[in-house]
Amino acid sequence: ISSKLYKNGFEDIHSHAFNGTKLNQLILKDNKNLRRIHNDALRGATGPDVLDISSTALESLPSYGLEAIQVLNATSSYSLKRLPPLDKFSSLLEAVLTYPSHCCAFRNLRTEKQNLLLSIFDNFSKECESTMRKRTIEMLDDSNNTFLWSPERNMHPFATDDESSPYSYSTIFDDSEMAGFDFEYDFCQPKVLTCTPEPDAFNPCEDILGYSFLRVLIWFINILAIAGNFTVLLVLLTSHYKLTVPRFLMCNLSFADFCMGLYLLLIASVDAQTSGQYYNHAIDWQTGSGCSTAGFFTVFASELSVYTLTVITVERWHTITYAMQLDRKLRLRHAVPIMLGGWLFSIGIAVLPLFGVSSYMKVSICLPMDIETGLSQAYILLILVLNVVAFIVICACYIKIYIAVQNPELVAANKDTKVAKRMAILIFTDFTCMAPISFFAISAAFKVPLITVTNSKILLVLFYPVNSCANPFLYAIFTKAFRRDFFLLMSKLGCCKSRAELYRMNYFPAYNSNCKNGGVATAPSKASQAFLLLSALEK
Repeated sequence: ISSKLYKNGFEDIHSHAFNGTKLNQLILKDNKNLRRIHNDALRGATGPDVLDISSTALESLPSYGLEAIQVLNATSSYSLKRLPPLDKFSSLLEAVLTYPSHCCAFRNLRTEKQNLLLSIFDNFSKECESTMRKRTIEMLDDSNNTFLWSPERNMHPFATDDESSPYSYSTIFDDSEMAGFDFEYDFCQPKVLTCTPEPDAFNPCEDILGYSFLRVLIWFINILAIAGNFTVLLVLLTSHYKLTVPRFLMCNLSFADFCMGLYLLLIASVDAQTSGQYYNHAIDWQTGSGCSTAGFFTVFASELSVYTLTVITVERWHTITYAMQLDRKLRLRHAVPIMLGGWLFSIGIAVLPLFGVSSYMKVSICLPMDIETGLSQAYILLILVLNVVAFIVICACYIKIYIAVQNPELVAANKDTKVAKRMAILIFTDFTCMAPISFFAISAAFKVPLITVTNSKILLVLFYPVNSCANPFLYAIFTKAFRRDFFLLMSKLGCCKSRAELYRMNYFPAYNSNCKNGGVATAPSKASQAFLLLSALEK
């Protein structure tokens, strides 16, 4: 029978609801309130061949009775975010679903009959080729109008007069099992399971990270970013030295890069949990609060990090350019409102996708890649252009710094080389992080993508977090000031007391020598100028 239960008011279907019936079709579409089908609802029934649950509120399918289904229609079933185990759909030939990710589950699924035949006939392709060639010869043979291919032969193409032939069906199947079986159409031209809607370029059939080597690398990178930046924050915030402008800016940079590490940790954790079955978790993840949180973290962290790097670079240039003009020195009261503006800007940029300007739900890595509307496209281009401008400003400032410290009257040759190398490393890490991302992202924003989402995940892991990993080392951990603060903190815990005492005695020799002269203000000497220039770069 065909059970057509359109637009009924029931909310669930109980156990053994169809007991004793032979169902050809079970049509449950347009039951807006139908939320549950009991796992044993189809127990005791035969079929159904066709199941239609489109436009219902079902959150899951029953675990029993799906083996006979050949056609499954689940369009506009937005609450159905997970599918039962795939082995339950042993006869499925056609699926019309709501979410493209679910079709990934059926991509490599064969019907039960195909699996049985493929496990038996290892060289089926040669036999099928021979069968189809013979069929063509028959159709073209007009000389005697006699078919050389009898129905019996079509039924047993491998059979020979010798019943012991390895390809004789009688040695494999009983006659009852061969009833209704046609070799040419059931085996040589098997029915292929079709599923719609098909996955698109933004959501290919793969796990979140796609490549296995990325799954390993992302853990190393996120742990490095989190540990490095947390250490910097801990040392700077617990130091008993006065909070200076460089320290304040470094705290902001470390916090931003720490948030980037949290984003990578979240992505890596979800990938590990959903590995091999992401199709069953894709909708919950991409439409849920988890992906929105990850997206907010990465955009906020990225923009605040770029903004803070720019401010740090400009502050270094300003300190060196006006090293002897103390009245023009950047004070903490100036730096706080500057960074407050950066925080408000970064939060605003990160919040916009949550309100419909682009979207974090477009891809599994939760980046705002939605450029369907003009506003979304302008949003992406704005971020990219600002990042490129920031990089240009950083490069320009470091070039000016290098020109300033290159003066032989101020800095010795070996110090000059050291400063040049240090600035080259800083610019190179910024370029490595920004250039590949900006190039491919700008092309994609103009709807001319030069890279697939799958390959973009390589950029996400290998290039995108470069600054977050390198910044705590280049701007803090490798500097003398940080090492002093670190050993002083360790001495409070009972470790490295001798090193801490050494830093207490020897860190500011130039300052101490100046104090011995009675603290009288004198015109800056060349040596003191050199000291101030190098100190600015070491902050």
